[in-house]
Amino acid sequence: MTTLEPQDNKRRNDQILAEEQACPPPTDAMEPLEVLDDAPAEEQGEERLYVAGQWQLMWWKFRKHKMALLGAAILIVFYLIGAFCEFVAPYAPEAYFVRYKMAPPTPIRIFDATGKLHAPFIYQRDRTKDMETLRDVYIENPEIRYPVHFFVKGTPYKLWGLFEADIHLFGLAPEVEDQQVLLLGADRLGRDLFSRLCYGARISLSIGLVGVFLSLMLGIVLGGISGYYGGRVDTVIQRVIEFIRTIPTIPLWMALSAALPADWPVLRLYFGITIILSLVGWTGMARVVRGRFLSLRQEDFVLAARLSGSSELRIILRHMVPSFLSHIIASLTLSIPGQILGETGLSYLGLGLRAPAISWGVLLQEGQNVRSLAQAPWLLFGPAISVIVTVFAFNFLGDGLRDAADPYAR
Repeated sequence: MTTLEPQDNKRRNDQILAEEQACPPPTDAMEPLEVLDDAPAEEQGEERLYVAGQWQLMWWKFRKHKMALLGAAILIVFYLIGAFCEFVAPYAPEAYFVRYKMAPPTPIRIFDATGKLHAPFIYQRDRTKDMETLRDVYIENPEIRYPVHFFVKGTPYKLWGLFEADIHLFGLAPEVEDQQVLLLGADRLGRDLFSRLCYGARISLSIGLVGVFLSLMLGIVLGGISGYYGGRVDTVIQRVIEFIRTIPTIPLWMALSAALPADWPVLRLYFGITIILSLVGWTGMARVVRGRFLSLRQEDFVLAARLSGSSELRIILRHMVPSFLSHIIASLTLSIPGQILGETGLSYLGLGLRAPAISWGVLLQEGQNVRSLAQAPWLLFGPAISVIVTVFAFNFLGDGLRDAADPYAR
């Protein structure tokens, strides 16, 4: 350890005294410097940090999941079609064209026989009879073209049963009466399958949302009570959940659906099927909520809310449930395909919705017999592909939301 010489010590003290005289400390008599809040950070000499919230972190991570974005885009399109099916469908669902029974899909072209580019059009189709198989055969006449128009007047309808209109997304000119645009072909009565799929999307897609919403309510209430209070209440609720889960799902659906009266109107039957699907599907959500409540009920913020005098219901709904809301959303997204498949399967077996109701399951009934599958495969492929694409889109969306629900995970 070195010591300073007397001369060095004196020189050091003189240097400190000179620095204090050059920069005197602030006193009360001195006016404080004015800080401009609106000045840029560079002028104030400060660094401002932006703290992102949980939902913004979820969005940043979700948008990196390309398949989830694709699934979300597909679902948005499908739900818009279901919501505005009267406008999107070119014909009424029960409108039938006798000369187009079991007609194949109508090709929409943009190039004619010579290779010239045109606006979208169809060729005139003439029906003939195959004398060997006695089947109707539709032959295109390349000499006559019918342009396909957008926002064309057609069959009058009531949008959502409230607003009268007659504008359809696409179709032929109103003066053309002997030709129709059948994008996905026609059924055995000559009804446009594409129009019926659009109307069926409203029921099949909405029944999943309504059913999952009811399952969510039951799952949060019963699962929350089970996990928050514990004890005998938890034991009773868990035994009920285990009893329901031990019963095979499809036979349980079939037994409950068979108990619904066959003469019920469409709306009552719709809600009956929805309630059946919800009563069976709430157990998984209840297990998730119970597990979260068991881990959160001893947290500091729950204890603080209890000491502040908050009621039990307020603690559950305002403090505990929002803390894992992102996980609930991801679980719900993955549960909706099960509800849609349940309704489709029951309707396909004749135990769910029945005609005149229109759903994808009801439309699949047309493809049950071998004759339809051999002569008109589009009757099966159209509804089946719609269900498959919807289920895959929900699964992709659910995977993306599940990964984004924990934005801090690597």
